[in-house]
Amino acid sequence: MAQDVLPTDARAPSHAVPLEPPSAHVYARLTVLESRIEAAMDGRGTVRDGAANDRFRGLYLHPAEMRELLAAGPSSSVVLEGEGAELLARIEERVDLAEAEGEATPLRRLQRAFGLDATDVELLLLAAAPDLDPRFERFYAYLHDDVSRRRVSVGLAMLLAGLSPMAGPDRARFGPAGALTGFGLVALDEPARPFLARDVRVPDRVVGYLLGDGSPDPAVGSLMVDVVASDMGKADVIARGVAGGARLVYVQERHGASGSSMAAAGLARLGLAAVHLDLRRLPSGPLDLATVRASGREAVLRNGALVARPVEALAERGADAVRAFAELPCCTVLVGARTWDPTWARAVALVVRTQVPTRQERAEHWRRSLNGSAPASFDPGIVAGDLQLTPTQVIDAVTAARQLCTAEGRPLEAEDLRSGARAQNAAGLERLARRVEPCIGWDDLVLPPKVQRLLQELAAQWHHQETVVQQWRIGGATARRRGLTALFSGPPGTGKTMAAEVVAGELGLDLYVINLATVVDKYIGETEKNLERIFSEAEQVNGVLFFDEADALFGRRSEVKDARDRYANIEVAYLLQRMEEFDGIAILATNLKSNVDDAFARRLDASINFPLPEYESRLVLWDKCLGPKVPRADDIDIGFMARSFNFAGGNIRNVAVAAAYYAATRGTELTMADLVRATQREFQKLGRLCVEAEFGPWAQFMESM
Repeated sequence: MAQDVLPTDARAPSHAVPLEPPSAHVYARLTVLESRIEAAMDGRGTVRDGAANDRFRGLYLHPAEMRELLAAGPSSSVVLEGEGAELLARIEERVDLAEAEGEATPLRRLQRAFGLDATDVELLLLAAAPDLDPRFERFYAYLHDDVSRRRVSVGLAMLLAGLSPMAGPDRARFGPAGALTGFGLVALDEPARPFLARDVRVPDRVVGYLLGDGSPDPAVGSLMVDVVASDMGKADVIARGVAGGARLVYVQERHGASGSSMAAAGLARLGLAAVHLDLRRLPSGPLDLATVRASGREAVLRNGALVARPVEALAERGADAVRAFAELPCCTVLVGARTWDPTWARAVALVVRTQVPTRQERAEHWRRSLNGSAPASFDPGIVAGDLQLTPTQVIDAVTAARQLCTAEGRPLEAEDLRSGARAQNAAGLERLARRVEPCIGWDDLVLPPKVQRLLQELAAQWHHQETVVQQWRIGGATARRRGLTALFSGPPGTGKTMAAEVVAGELGLDLYVINLATVVDKYIGETEKNLERIFSEAEQVNGVLFFDEADALFGRRSEVKDARDRYANIEVAYLLQRMEEFDGIAILATNLKSNVDDAFARRLDASINFPLPEYESRLVLWDKCLGPKVPRADDIDIGFMARSFNFAGGNIRNVAVAAAYYAATRGTELTMADLVRATQREFQKLGRLCVEAEFGPWAQFMESM
């Protein structure tokens, strides 16, 4: 290894001071520690004679061996002259000259960032020495008179640094409020030992930083995410608040607004980096406080602040978990959707509420992310109106779309960008609902023209919701509702679920079908909790909530005759309140509109009735359900089937599928006999009698029941 020579001549020009590698300053300081260790060794007598035939050889360290190690010099090959305080003064003088030219060393940066004094730096280096130079393991073992004690203890560190173990302020340097321990720059191992006998350890991340390594602690790195800074909202409020001394900021964000992006922009105005953590990545189980301290330490090491979201992930673990982050001794920004609880921290938090970005602002993010590569059919303004994505999610959506197109070897298309946008939805709602990616369009719906028009108007309301509600302020200043709610009613099989899927596809959103089995609970209060989870998760995704058989949840309130009636009414009242606050799209489907509580009518943006199809519609449905690929016999008469049987679309599909299986089993064409048999089976399921007169000339194919 080439020698890194740190000159001691104070008259040498500053440009001659070598500070590469960054560890030169640290290893130079270790040389100063050697003089302290040598002085401590002088105060000890010889423990044993180091004779070659000593049967205890290897279980103790001989003074002569220690002298040889000291004489050998540091393994880093840093060469210095002088000793003690004079040597330390020369080292720091040379580093001062280097810093005057803008070459700050990691040790100096760490000292300023954490507010360490000279004694703290000395203690830190004493604790880190075994990780920097293996000779110090043996030095400490010798001074401890124990070959197994290879790290410096609290008592030995205080002795070498000239501190008194009987002085409270000196001992406090290793206490929980000390500058070294508060940020986790050092850790005390083996808490069962007496205080002075505990080993002092420096985390690998801090040692790596002193040597010029910028890699984060693995426990923190697994939580870190990249976030795009955005000036939208109140970034200037955060900047002024932090500049004014606020050490704790809480950003309450709404769906479509990114509190993390806003915080990153505010901190950037102060020249501070933001270490962003996704708290949902925290391991399950009790919160590891060492990871929390390491997170704050990482933010300070990067000359920045900690930005962590969502706070709900901590609140689920209890107030102590939130408090652990909120009371870190660094500038901390917590982000969440819920209201700030003052009991979460002893300090008063600066609370900032985000503003939902406008359609124009979101569209501009799409344009910047696409950088001129948008397909001709892609309109950022329309997509920005339908999808409320944060700046980071927009970039991720574009990246996902481009990766897919590259992998498939084709140019970027508008549908790829919409698919990339849908891919940004978190999977939390899928634990409570079934996610359906729309794959049908308006041409697949067979409905009366009036119903089709009402569905298109419903989609148009969401397209222009921002213009009407936010820009035109329809409803006045007290209008807080920004969501969209519709009721689809009609007999089973009339296309309510298909219509919901088509509306979701028109808006470029996924459809989330709520599973009532995950919602309704026999225990009092649990149903409301499950519903709250659904609505809370739904507000974090771009999707359409679909409540099938909605009257099971949104049924009429009744007169209270017993406790069950009372709690059933409470569930409906809760839903009424929660639907009022919901900012997304919710579609309720019921077979009987009269079963739904009248109070929901005021909260509905649309109420659409799906009637049984007329003859013309049934004719189209039969043709669509049989499809163009099914081999049909010459006797197939779908006109007769449409005239004779007043089926809904769902029943027609069931008959077509059953008949197709009959034909596939025989390996022949689909015949009219197959349709007759399948129709009989459908009548059986519906509990209806089969009358030969209904089947006319095809009654001969009926089976005896």
